[in-house]
Amino acid sequence: MATKVLVPRLGEGVDEVTVTKWLKQEGDSIKELEPLLEVNTDKVDTEIPAPATGTILKIITQEGIAAKVGELLAIIGQPGESVDSGRSSVSSQQPTVTSAVPAPQLPVNNIQSPVSNRDLGFISPVVAKIAAEHGVDLSQVSGTGLNGRITKNDVLSYVEGHKSKVGGRVPQAANLQPANMQPGTLIKHSTIRRQIAAHMVESKHTSPHVLTVMEADMSRVAKHRAANKAAFERDGVNLTFTAYFMMAIVAGLKAYPQTNSSWTDEGLLIHKNINLGMAVSLGEEGLIVPVIKNADNLSLLAMARSVNDLSTRSRNKKLQPDEVKGGTFTLTNHGVSGSLFAFPVINQPQAGILGVGAMQKRVIVIDEAIAIRPMVYLSFVFDHRILDGASADWFLAKVKATLENWA
Repeated sequence: MATKVLVPRLGEGVDEVTVTKWLKQEGDSIKELEPLLEVNTDKVDTEIPAPATGTILKIITQEGIAAKVGELLAIIGQPGESVDSGRSSVSSQQPTVTSAVPAPQLPVNNIQSPVSNRDLGFISPVVAKIAAEHGVDLSQVSGTGLNGRITKNDVLSYVEGHKSKVGGRVPQAANLQPANMQPGTLIKHSTIRRQIAAHMVESKHTSPHVLTVMEADMSRVAKHRAANKAAFERDGVNLTFTAYFMMAIVAGLKAYPQTNSSWTDEGLLIHKNINLGMAVSLGEEGLIVPVIKNADNLSLLAMARSVNDLSTRSRNKKLQPDEVKGGTFTLTNHGVSGSLFAFPVINQPQAGILGVGAMQKRVIVIDEAIAIRPMVYLSFVFDHRILDGASADWFLAKVKATLENWA
């Protein structure tokens, strides 16, 4: 009896996904729980496993097409088995097929078919493709999948780990720059890039954006971090400056709840919880904003642990769809690439976003004397429907004071 592959509910509030890649094609054999396809929702890529063992009789939803929870994606059964009944139940839902984004051209023997090796186990086409792109020897990668299978995330984690061992520089064989990014060529938009573009345009059309900038002396934070970094490491936590910025934002939102709100036609919705979004760069793919829920209940240690966890899983594409939803305010640390200050775009439907620039030692005047201090620009972009200049500055001043008076 044929088995229908339906769009599963991937998390609260996730009602629709976009099929980004089929890992199997019609006529291919597949085992139960083996990855069948990849879908994307809110910039989170998720593998959907096969619900049964058999043959892919029919693929209903093609790559690049959106499908709602419960809609039919494919049918698995035995060769020659009729699929008419499966198709008829969803014929009204079947979308028009559009062309998918072409994958980078690679040697056929790298991705043509699944690889079975008695030492490595089952290697799927997508794993083989990623390994070929980054020059990874799969015999060096530890598998975390079913029965020790090497997954896509295992390969990506290996690449990230290798980057850190060489000082952040990627060897030539593992260059992450797309091979086809040459002058005069047309690079098709990825699903993530299209989503980012849509969100940014929508935000600029929705909110009147206003920027205010203050400068913070990070001397006390730097001293506290130096004194506590080793202790945090014993707990398995990397104490980054991002954790301090998040804690300072919490203090500002507590002092001025209007900043932790959203505009509605009926009135201003003051959010009960403080859920902080944290922009994480995915390199050429764009960025993603995982959310730390109930951030106002966290200690510095717990905040740093959450920052570490979400950053790592964002880059390794291990986030769950729920983890990028429900944010009430966002931090973007654009200073990691050397930027001093910026004009970030608000993450709708939030009231504002705080940008943090690169920390630099600068000459400032303290009590009529010249001093050198580690300084950072704080760029706060706010929705002028919700906040005015004065109220926005009150919030930003609280963030600044929290950093400068850290004890």
